Amino acid sequence: MSISVRFGVVGMIDDIAKLKKRENQGLTAVQKFTLQLVIAAGYVSVMAIKGYNDTTVKIPFCDISFDLGVFYYAFAIIFICGIVNSVNLTDGIDGLAASVTAVVSGYFTLYGSMLEYTSPMLLGSATFGGCLGFLIYNAHPAKIFMGDTGSLFLGGIVVGLAFLTDSPLLIVICGIVYIIETVSVILQVGYFKLTHGKRLFKMAPFHHHLEKCGMNETTIVIIAVAITIAASVLLLMLN
Repeated sequence: MSISVRFGVVGMIDDIAKLKKRENQGLTAVQKFTLQLVIAAGYVSVMAIKGYNDTTVKIPFCDISFDLGVFYYAFAIIFICGIVNSVNLTDGIDGLAASVTAVVSGYFTLYGSMLEYTSPMLLGSATFGGCLGFLIYNAHPAKIFMGDTGSLFLGGIVVGLAFLTDSPLLIVICGIVYIIETVSVILQVGYFKLTHGKRLFKMAPFHHHLEKCGMNETTIVIIAVAITIAASVLLLMLN
């Protein structure tokens, strides 16, 4: 749980800075990412010292696994920061991040139950309930917004759930919406630089592209939740 709180604190610092400056820029990208790297490195170090994970990465849907040795720690740190920022990018329209995260946490609750792992069951179910409760106020039209405080906090929770089940790569599948959002930003930036100003999408992350195409926020959320449910059910059937 501590990893999520620490990421949430980074988000809170960023949100407070935005309020003080009265603009959308709080912490710089370098400042925010540096803090995230420190938190991720601390989490991986504690997990290693306490023997909660090894240096093996399991590939979903098959019995293949790779022992990365010392490279595992670099992989884990980058992976944690990547997923946390993916959840942050998903928080762009009313109810999207909370809805998708509710399903993802629900998946880890059920998967933890299958493995008889208590920690992911308890944390996953608490997050599921918390997201549903928050959606009462965050669903379109939103009365309350989570900001970076909430989105980074949720990012810390879901990546923590992934590591607690000893299968971090599972979140790439059940959290496919997070990945789509991140990849859309990477492609947009890369295409913009390669073509000297042209855009691949009307706007990134991808949910904003769908908005520009005329899709309303509620429909986008419903589609994202449906995709997340389908991916989660597939994982439960194959694991």
